[in-house]
Amino acid sequence: MACCHYFAPSEGGDEAFSIDASAITFGPGVLREAGDHAASLGVARAALMTDKVMAGLEHVAVVKAALEGAGIDVVVYDEVRVEPTDESFKAATRFAQEGKFDGFVSVGGGSVMDTAKAANLYSTYPAEFLTYVNPPIGGGQAVPGPLKTHIACPSTCGTGSECTGIAVFDLLSMKAKTGIVSRFMRPTMALVDPECTHSLPKNVVAASAFDVLSHALESYTALAYTRRKAPARPSLRPMSQGANPWSDLGCREALLILGRNLVNGVNDPADTQARSQLMWAATLAGIAFGNAGCHAPHGMSYSVSGLVRDFQPNGYPKGEAIVPHGMSVIVNAPAVFRFTAEACPERHLEAAGLLGADIRGATERDAGEILADQIIQFMKSTDMPNGIRGVGYNQDDIPDLTEGSFPQRRLLDNAPRGIGKEELKGLYQDALAYW
Repeated sequence: MACCHYFAPSEGGDEAFSIDASAITFGPGVLREAGDHAASLGVARAALMTDKVMAGLEHVAVVKAALEGAGIDVVVYDEVRVEPTDESFKAATRFAQEGKFDGFVSVGGGSVMDTAKAANLYSTYPAEFLTYVNPPIGGGQAVPGPLKTHIACPSTCGTGSECTGIAVFDLLSMKAKTGIVSRFMRPTMALVDPECTHSLPKNVVAASAFDVLSHALESYTALAYTRRKAPARPSLRPMSQGANPWSDLGCREALLILGRNLVNGVNDPADTQARSQLMWAATLAGIAFGNAGCHAPHGMSYSVSGLVRDFQPNGYPKGEAIVPHGMSVIVNAPAVFRFTAEACPERHLEAAGLLGADIRGATERDAGEILADQIIQFMKSTDMPNGIRGVGYNQDDIPDLTEGSFPQRRLLDNAPRGIGKEELKGLYQDALAYW
């Protein structure tokens, strides 16, 4: 176990960590297996959830045919919103309640999978919407128990939502992102078909891949699980429990894969091998952060996407301002890792090396800058926006961005250094532009 001193015991800290993961089937063509898996799990009537774009693509048709071929009654819901909101979650929940389904199948990106999780939750355990939402925005009430079967079929190489019990959405009244977190929301099974990535637009691959990159980096540099206060009862151990030896395995391998394949996978649609490798990295990082948790780049991303004014990237729905999730994360990442390197420089330096940076002769003092520079080089090579200024923000927006992200304590408190409002302001300042 490398860097094992990172998990040294601390007074009052936890002494154990938990490992949870969905059952995963990975490989080309596995979407055709959806019917057999659903039937074996006892599903008789399935809600097939997707979005308008995906609904017209082969992937949804393949899954629908597989389900029907197994004798399962299927109803398609294609009203999922890219970057979902509380209103779109509620609309999906109404569909689920009226349909009386005993299983859910999601085909699409993180927005689709998260919407299926929410519809499953609220149709199984009806409640006022904010009941299960993360505090301090919501009530943070625990999900009462297991949900119905959910088979998640990711179509992008990045969110890892097929491996996590997290559902993220925009709360329209606050113009901020938040989420719901529970082990019970983790999909029953994931069917990960790398062929889904082959026809994706460049910007979609880039945003997805940078989400993977930050999942792995954040999980690897998160507060160690031994520095978290031990839970009052083992069942109360949080899903985002901090860096741990199990998650480290997935993080390291995902970073190594990304270092070799990210740029080609984004820029060359003909390099299907690179794109398939990005899908595998997404799965590894999804399992990793599903057990360790992310930290500041994701916490900061919630207000970057929630307060968007007029940014409209190529490859995404036209006529609507949006900062895609992975993009809203990575514009913060170099600034954050310069800041957090002080807490665990050896991990930051090792991560930079795994990503392909030349770390020969580097000292721990160089760790944050080397890692930030490597991320920036990837961003430049794939035409990502230059910091938060690149997605439409300026100096005057920093107070609002800070206020929007400060409540994301589940994420911010998972960072290896303390982050209050002044630190957040400084991080947004540093993230304005990188080149």
